[in-house]
Amino acid sequence: MKVIVAPDKFKGSLSAPDAAHALARGVLRADPSATIDLVPMADGGEGTVEALVEATGGSYREVVVTGPLGHPTEARYGILGDGRTAVVEMAAASGLVLVRQADRNPLEATTFGTGELILAAIAAGVERLIVGIGGSATNDGGAGLAQALGYQLLDASGHPLPPGGGPLQALDRIIAPEFNRLLGVEIAVACDVANPLCGPSGASAVYGPQKGATAEDIVVLDHNLEHFARIIERDLGADVAGLPGSGAAGGLGAGLIAFAGGALEPGVSLVIEAVRLADRLAGADLCLTAEGAIDHSTAFGKTAVGVARLARSLGCPTLALSGMIGPGAQDVLREGVDAFFSICPGPATLGEAMSHAPDWLERAGEQATRAFLAGFRRSRSWEESREGSTHV
Repeated sequence: MKVIVAPDKFKGSLSAPDAAHALARGVLRADPSATIDLVPMADGGEGTVEALVEATGGSYREVVVTGPLGHPTEARYGILGDGRTAVVEMAAASGLVLVRQADRNPLEATTFGTGELILAAIAAGVERLIVGIGGSATNDGGAGLAQALGYQLLDASGHPLPPGGGPLQALDRIIAPEFNRLLGVEIAVACDVANPLCGPSGASAVYGPQKGATAEDIVVLDHNLEHFARIIERDLGADVAGLPGSGAAGGLGAGLIAFAGGALEPGVSLVIEAVRLADRLAGADLCLTAEGAIDHSTAFGKTAVGVARLARSLGCPTLALSGMIGPGAQDVLREGVDAFFSICPGPATLGEAMSHAPDWLERAGEQATRAFLAGFRRSRSWEESREGSTHV
């Protein structure tokens, strides 16, 4: 039996590679002769670098960049196994996880370090770059990114703007660099939200509060991004304000389009392509996927459903395992998942579930595989008996 093991991370307890190994152990307990292909997955958010590097046999690189509040921070990016593709996560350089809750301030937080991280990956000689933009601490529309890439963002006196979303109100003009350091590099941006840059469903209003923005801050930040978009359109000819996804990561979606020539794409689709999941599913008997929670939102294209849709199109059944089964989970059954299971053996606190996740996922993987094998054997027995009766 050939089994594809393609889980996402269990946030806070298991990375995608760790989840894949746990599932694989379970499969082998059910069928020691199984052939297993580990394909750690992600949707473009945190964990994307690790999932892609591990799934493709790539390598990691580490650089020191400017953190969201200006402090030096060590960030990691990956070179995929093909040697021509790099992957970076903006969270590694400009992420919310890098800022203490008491220090969160989107008026000052900058994406400059994300720009530095991109330049480091480009300097490695790649032809294609995948940028995951989940988990930002910023709301500067990619202004810091632009400055790192060599764009001049100047006020009316010709002075460079300070970092953050607050100073954008003083932006008077943008001057593009004479030399485009990203020339000839394809930039694919993993984006799984459709928020525009501004307005009630924009970057500031929807995501500002989790980054430390007060109600008053949100009004200022939203106005500043609207002003920023007007200057971008006037000076660079890029109309980014209303584009779906332009509000992702505090407007970094817009910034990557305007300043890096990036194209926004569904994160799980980018990962599926990068790990060559379609090729690896060819001829597989079973696909196992997993993630921390399955609920109504999963059906909108999260990792488990992205994997299952592809597997179904190739005739491979998919079983999904999850730490939590929430309302609307049954929606995934219409999107390629053949059955889903909770890994929890009984009632448990969140802390217990997280601490036992490796063992519980392994055991659930074993039982899911045994259930599949029981049906597989019954089906084969029925086919054989049918063939025998036909010959008689």
